[in-house]
Amino acid sequence: MKYLVTVQGSQADYEAMAGRGSPGSPAWDRAGMQAMFDHMNAVDEELAANGELLDAQGLAAPSTARFVTVDDDGNAVVTDDPYAAAEGVVAGYWLLECASLERVTEIAARVARCPAPAGSPVYPVIVRQVDEAGPEVG
Repeated sequence: MKYLVTVQGSQADYEAMAGRGSPGSPAWDRAGMQAMFDHMNAVDEELAANGELLDAQGLAAPSTARFVTVDDDGNAVVTDDPYAAAEGVVAGYWLLECASLERVTEIAARVARCPAPAGSPVYPVIVRQVDEAGPEVG
């Protein structure tokens, strides 16, 4: 079965990783960043070696996001930096092929153990099964 595993972050968290901490999101130092990258790389390497990793990516800061909707007349409405005040958005993901929900839950728990500075926000690691059956047409 395929699963999407996501981690969250906020613009303040991205700023903190760049050394610009704020209340509730303390600044990361070089050693902390290295520990985080080492942890995530070890997870990726294990998943790749096991044949479970289909794709994994970190996403750019929320400040680079863009929302595109349409108005009542069908015209595009574009909003830059829609997440400026948001608390948590998808910061990265893994697309995995795992034998069971239990296995992907083990992986999510390992991801959740990623080192971070004391006082950093704690976000859940979200596991969602990919719907490979597609929509039912009746």
